[in-house]
Amino acid sequence: MSNMIKSIDYTTELPGGAHWSVRMRRGSIMRLTDINGASNLGMLFYNPENLLERYNAPDTLKCQHTFKLTRGNCLYSDMGRIFASIVEDSLGWHETVSGNSHASHVASRWGARDYQHDRNDWKQNGNDAFLVELAKYGLGAADLAANINWFSKVMVNEDGNLELAADHSQVGDQVTLRFEMDTLVLMHTCPHPMNQSADYPQSRVQIELGVAQAVQQDDYCMHFRAENSRGFQNNALYHIGVGA
Repeated sequence: MSNMIKSIDYTTELPGGAHWSVRMRRGSIMRLTDINGASNLGMLFYNPENLLERYNAPDTLKCQHTFKLTRGNCLYSDMGRIFASIVEDSLGWHETVSGNSHASHVASRWGARDYQHDRNDWKQNGNDAFLVELAKYGLGAADLAANINWFSKVMVNEDGNLELAADHSQVGDQVTLRFEMDTLVLMHTCPHPMNQSADYPQSRVQIELGVAQAVQQDDYCMHFRAENSRGFQNNALYHIGVGA
């Protein structure tokens, strides 16, 4: 067992082209594992007590002076609070700038299919997958934000354009999130919008949920960047009286 994890209490798996949502409690842990290699897991965060508060990709990157996400990085809301910290990461690079695939992307690359005609052989896209999950909580297209794409890396090619790094994530690669506040987590395993593979990707992701070890004063994520200490202070202010 990792020294960041107290216990793992629930395990599930998302097949390729699937979506799911779950409410994570403060002090819980989520470990994601790439089962087949070359996975993409889109993810968004919302405050379940105030759904107007959601993940803010620009603030997450600029306040930590980075273009990528890895161990030590915290994942910020648009209220300056920290939804989660990345406490473990075997890859060193996850991206949060490229957004989602849409139905037009999937149709142009792999052919249009829908559930009514193709049942479980249809090809879902990230945008619609998030919309399905958002609808469960009374939210819609106006509530979409720039998402994280776990296990994916984008880089600048020789022409100065962004492109998806091939074979970035390998079988067994993992990233672990510790939740610093109650968080509604939306996720999907639909293709990255820059994916150019010949066949519609079907990589699976294992999701393990449990309890994190208590945050210590010398916590790596808390001190990874100066702004993170302020983010943890904002969380402490938000939680005054909770559980008292």
